[in-house]
Amino acid sequence: MFTGIIEELGEVLSIEDLGDSSRIRLRGPITTQDAREGQSIAVNGVCLTVLDTDAELAARPGEFSADVMAETLKRSSLGALVPGSKVNLERAMALGARLGGHLVQGHVDGTATLLERSPGEPGADGNPQWEVLRFSLPAELSRYLVDKGSITVDGVSLTVVEAGADSFTVSLIPATLAHTTLGLKQPGEPVNLEVDVLAKYVERLLGHSTGTAANPSASTGV
Repeated sequence: MFTGIIEELGEVLSIEDLGDSSRIRLRGPITTQDAREGQSIAVNGVCLTVLDTDAELAARPGEFSADVMAETLKRSSLGALVPGSKVNLERAMALGARLGGHLVQGHVDGTATLLERSPGEPGADGNPQWEVLRFSLPAELSRYLVDKGSITVDGVSLTVVEAGADSFTVSLIPATLAHTTLGLKQPGEPVNLEVDVLAKYVERLLGHSTGTAANPSASTGV
């Protein structure tokens, strides 16, 4: 489980095509400082497993490798990564730690496209105090979004400002723009979406209580 609070902006070092999967090597000094083989790290919101042994991690500090299955590459924005791409990184949450965002599984429910960026009001320094981003919204996920509800975009826990039928908006403060990939995204680029898992459980429970079979959207589990 994750919180959607990004720990650092990492970088893709290399991508090796393995046929039915790809091996991605990434740089992330903060997220690898206590990494061990088999641990989970969210990369743009996708839960990946560290492949490196302790000896390999020690030999190349600040770096780690992870395998990504073809299905995950197809159903998430990880398939668009290239060497040099910036990525959002977060280690799995520790029990007892503060939950600064919301409960995030690292399972992608779908992808969206950034439609537009709109700067907010300027601050004392003349720079915008925030920026509003509008994303497309897959039809099968629209029922899970509500105004002021939670959504994970490329691994970032955000609050929905406006939930429309086919798009939604979020407002980003300067810290989010500076320390995540959302400050770099341009209209037309893809992002990963994970809806609030509580909404899917509620749907399932209501479906059983009314005698109808609910069919939550399939997620990309890694």
